[in-house]
Amino acid sequence: MRGGVRQLRNVSASVARLASLAMAGFLFLGAAPAAAQFAHFGNETPGPDALHVANWAVHSADHKAMPFVIVDKRDSRVFVFDGQGRLLGAANALIGMAQGDHTVPGIGTRKMSTIRPEERTTPAGRFAASMERSLKGDEILWVDYDSAVALHRVIATVPKERRLQRLASQTPSDRRITYGCINVAVKFFEQVVIPAFKGRSGIVYVLPETSRPAEIFGSYDIDSNGAARPVPPR
Repeated sequence: MRGGVRQLRNVSASVARLASLAMAGFLFLGAAPAAAQFAHFGNETPGPDALHVANWAVHSADHKAMPFVIVDKRDSRVFVFDGQGRLLGAANALIGMAQGDHTVPGIGTRKMSTIRPEERTTPAGRFAASMERSLKGDEILWVDYDSAVALHRVIATVPKERRLQRLASQTPSDRRITYGCINVAVKFFEQVVIPAFKGRSGIVYVLPETSRPAEIFGSYDIDSNGAARPVPPR
């Protein structure tokens, strides 16, 4: 009996080794397992960078099966996905007034009145996000706590900023007005963002605008067969 068990274990170990070798072959040859997945954008037509990062996040499981958000700064758009990579909603967004992918050190502790226009950037990167309460008690999705950047309902308390009109504009440059936070329509925040992140954490991918996504995330392309491919050089 013990000999039979030993033989069974040896067979199991051999099968496991063969499976490992097969997977290594897949990776070496650029092929992908049959279960390779892509993000599902539904009827939306994302920009190439948003499509690239969303597909990579799902294919690589970088989002750890958690809900995730793609913030496309070049198009000033936000895409919210569930943990399986299915689009829950997309909308225009207001983002930082200044172009740039980095923040000034210590900016999160400064008074807003001291932040110069050229410092009002929305930082690029991969951020662990969760629903929290602002100092005023409003629900917000914290993106980068150190830089005081969050995704929240649009705030239109300064008439001259025309934030509601800017949010409705179809010109991306019109939607650059914030100090760095990401503003979306109230209805979108309450019907899409809050349900997606209620009681759970997730990931926010803020796409760069001065470099390529692969330089920020280490992402790769995926071909039509579901195989991972290195991002070609410029």
